[in-house]
Amino acid sequence: MDMFSNLALGFSVALTLKNIALCFAGCFVGTLIGVLPGVGPIATIAMLLPITFGLDPTGALIMLAGIYYGAQYGGSTTAILVNLPGEATSVVTTLDGHQMAKQGRAGVALGIAAIGSFFAGCVATLLIAALGLPLTRLAQLFGPAEYFSLMVMGLVFAVVLARGSILKAICMILLGLMLAQVGTDLETGQERMTLGLISLSDGIDFAVLAMGIFGFAEIIRNLENPETRDVVRGTIGRLLPGKEDFRQSYMPILRGTFIGSILGILPGNGAVLGPFAAYTMEKRLAKDPSRFGRGAIEGVAGPESANNAGAQTAFIPLLTLGIPPNAVMALMVGAMTIHGIIPGPQVMTRNPELFWGMVASMWVGNLMLVIINLPLVGIWVKLLKVPYRLMFPAILIFCCIGIYSINNSPSDVMFTAFFGLFGYIVLKLGFEPAPMLLGFVLGKLMEEKLRQSLILSRGDFMTFLDRPVSAVLLVIAVAMLVLALLPSIRKSRDEVFTE
Repeated sequence: MDMFSNLALGFSVALTLKNIALCFAGCFVGTLIGVLPGVGPIATIAMLLPITFGLDPTGALIMLAGIYYGAQYGGSTTAILVNLPGEATSVVTTLDGHQMAKQGRAGVALGIAAIGSFFAGCVATLLIAALGLPLTRLAQLFGPAEYFSLMVMGLVFAVVLARGSILKAICMILLGLMLAQVGTDLETGQERMTLGLISLSDGIDFAVLAMGIFGFAEIIRNLENPETRDVVRGTIGRLLPGKEDFRQSYMPILRGTFIGSILGILPGNGAVLGPFAAYTMEKRLAKDPSRFGRGAIEGVAGPESANNAGAQTAFIPLLTLGIPPNAVMALMVGAMTIHGIIPGPQVMTRNPELFWGMVASMWVGNLMLVIINLPLVGIWVKLLKVPYRLMFPAILIFCCIGIYSINNSPSDVMFTAFFGLFGYIVLKLGFEPAPMLLGFVLGKLMEEKLRQSLILSRGDFMTFLDRPVSAVLLVIAVAMLVLALLPSIRKSRDEVFTE
């Protein structure tokens, strides 16, 4: 009964005129950047962080959340019509979605992707509402040692699920943890790693790092690559799938929703694995696996459902435990802290309007996305024909204005440019920047919990093993890292990401 009364509170917050408008703005912008190849939700949310300063926390987070799961919808449009994944999680959709488009069934592919995403989003939102209260009560039993161990486990999951070399992922997380230590020590008042620069005495601004690593670096990387957009030139066709299409798709949608919901909860960007796992399952369960890659509708329905379900259940560890499972959720943590809200179990008790308002807004947002995506397909097709070289100057200027407006500081713009160049270099060297952002976001909190644990235990590091929950979390972290380092496990893991 508590859940329904809480949802009633959430809808009373989400259905105000202002929050509906912000939800629509987030969903529309999310769809837009999902459709445009090369502009992802991470870069967009980083760019829009300064705008949220003038909004109330609930409205700001509703808009940012809409951008995130809106991008999952928009990414499927690009994958189907252009054979380019607008989002990393839409890679699998290109395999069968674009083949369907070439066969004159682009409308059916877009329709089943939207229906699967809508269903998965609704189920995932219900799951957030159901698990929110029990997980929050569990998290309230955690002490500093348990929180520290939980964050260690989260970072290990980020290493295990990162693409490419595990050693490179570990290096990026350690770099993120080091960058989090730049600034003034709150206990001793001593400056750390500031290189004598006054502008670094308060530490590195989260928006500066995020905008540089994901905004500027993405612009440079996209300009380097020549554009080849194979936009479908034939008719889109009918958008509503037929009876046979529904018969083939309803089970993949259910299975994809289940897989995506489970993997989305995992720390370390487990949501990325959802579409791959759903596609693999559908191919193995199919009576004729040879249809896959040639326009099988199950190859669109399953992964798209998993994609959207994972995008929304990723909010569970963020809202209940305060642990961001991926880079986008790390940006959400940044947005919350900017507004003076400490992520964690106290969010539900101290800010119930924010928590349940966000949950309810996801239902509203999913309905909006169906309305935004299907009738406006023609507009998205025309937009896809705009060359990226004509868009990047406006994106770059918008980034600079946004960063400058935070502290009215020219040095912030310079640091953003520096991190942009740094982000581009590490991308060229095969390093993934997302683990670094997770390390940066969790760095200060980990240091705080570590110090609290050692103060309570009088400097005894065994406190992390003496407390059962903390010990179990650390054992899981070590076991996952060992398994990831084993050659056979590493080989199969790399195959998943290179399929």
